[in-house]
Amino acid sequence: MITSTSERVLIAGGGIGGLALALTLHEIGVPCVVFESVPELQPLGVGINLQPNAVRELEDLGIGESELDQAGLPAREWALVGLNGKDIYSEPRGKLAGYNWHQYAVHRGQFHLLLYRHVIERLGKDAVRLGQKVTGYRKQADGSVNAEIATIDGQTMEEAGALLIGADGIHSAVRAQMHPGQPPIRWGGTIMWRGTSPGVPIRSGSSFVGLGTDRHRVVIYPISAPDENGLAEINWIAEQTYDADHDWTKTGWFRPVPLDEFAAEFSGFVYDWLDLPALLAKSEVAYENPMIDRDPLPFWVDGPVALMGDAAHPMYPTGSNGASQAIMDARILGRIFTQTGVSQDSLAAYNAELCEPVGKLALRNRGAGPFGLLKMVSDRCGGEFDNIDDVIPADERDQFMQAYKAAAGFARDTLNNAPRTVPKGARVKQKEADVAPA
Repeated sequence: MITSTSERVLIAGGGIGGLALALTLHEIGVPCVVFESVPELQPLGVGINLQPNAVRELEDLGIGESELDQAGLPAREWALVGLNGKDIYSEPRGKLAGYNWHQYAVHRGQFHLLLYRHVIERLGKDAVRLGQKVTGYRKQADGSVNAEIATIDGQTMEEAGALLIGADGIHSAVRAQMHPGQPPIRWGGTIMWRGTSPGVPIRSGSSFVGLGTDRHRVVIYPISAPDENGLAEINWIAEQTYDADHDWTKTGWFRPVPLDEFAAEFSGFVYDWLDLPALLAKSEVAYENPMIDRDPLPFWVDGPVALMGDAAHPMYPTGSNGASQAIMDARILGRIFTQTGVSQDSLAAYNAELCEPVGKLALRNRGAGPFGLLKMVSDRCGGEFDNIDDVIPADERDQFMQAYKAAAGFARDTLNNAPRTVPKGARVKQKEADVAPA
């Protein structure tokens, strides 16, 4: 049996991907420990979407709809609307679209804490070491790895493990050591302002709506059920694309900003079904983010060390699948461990399966992902139209969206008919020396 600390998996980063991996490893019988730099986890962030492929994996981990309903609500519709207020594309989502699982719109911070509670309940309070940041690693002659740790009080130490998984985000120290010559973070020209406001849900009551053009748009969707007054917490993301000479480096990452810094740019988003300026004005705080990513990597693995989530494939949030892909990384890695054990061979197989296709997905998101339809409208008619079918035929719009879903791993029929990623009751494949003779 795997018992020694040298056989455990070390996880750098206690975000959504790192915690999903910890739960997966516990499910299949692999000891692990998570190192998270912040001293206390708090419900930070705003809304994110969990696609049906990720919701399926959460359900297999024992985190079902009743718990996800506490962090958000199922999305019923995905829609794109032109700046003139007319529909470009809409479709049902989740179970309403024939999936076996919902798509969930959740508050990122509440969902993060939900995962954290499950890790502590199942693995114990020492499974997540807060205030400890993985700053690098040293590969050992026996094939194992030592993680270099810096604590919040200024101490340094090393922890031994069989493998190290870098789930430490877009600024990953593990990635920086694995790829010391990587290009800098890439900004594509777009600044996002994000927040939540109380409001009456529009359209289906749980619709994800992208409104505007490819260079000037807002995304809105509810992340809570309506209260007794009919008001839900509405997540909004206002986006403006600038020319190349705009100095994005002065932009903060989740920097609180007053509304008057940007709201005027969206003063014209007023329709009989939405008054965006009035919605923004109800927000208690707005956050500014540059829309950034990194170029895809040629490999995610260095012997006993692998990357996952944003450390491996940071991507623009245009496809609403960054968190979902991190969860899928964790589950696929867990499945491979059940097949070939906790080994460098397993990491190599994980890299072979995911690195190239997910890199292509990141590039697809850089090209606006499903919001690419807005660019097609702008290119073909300048954004003004009476009948969208005269601009982009329905078949072409549908083919565009189906291609994205297939690339992102949540094409409906493929997902519905796929076997479980981690078979029920599966355990890690043991090394021959760990298996007692009959």
